[in-house]
Formats: sequence, structure tokens, C-alpha cells
Amino acid sequence: MKANVGGIDKVLRVTAGVVLLALTFVLGDESGLWLWGLIGIVPLTTGLMGWCPFYPLLGINSCPIKK
Repeated sequence: MKANVGGIDKVLRVTAGVVLLALTFVLGDESGLWLWGLIGIVPLTTGLMGWCPFYPLLGINSCPIKK
């Protein structure tokens, strides 16, 4: 796995992931909407790992380091 997520992209992914995960706690158990907050795991994980599985399929690379 080569890094393909860099800089600003990482920050945006981690921020979006944290916000979406926070929704699971804010919305509580009353509504089924809290499940949508669990989607935050995906951007959070890809931001922390620095690798997105969809980027190679789309031909995208936002990482400044070319190896």
C-alpha cells in the first residue's frame, strides 16, 4: 500500500470522520440516524492510514511524495 492521501486531504478526512462519529453520540438511540454517523469510520481510517482504496481506481493521488 503506497500512500496516496496527503496533507490537506488527510486533515479533511480526519475532521469529517470525527464529526460524523460525534453524530452517533449526539443523535442518540432514539432515531436510526445515528447509524449514519458510523460512516465516519471510513474517512477517519483512510485519513489516519494515508491510503484510500478508491484513489487507485480513480487514478487520484494527493500525496506529494512520489515513490
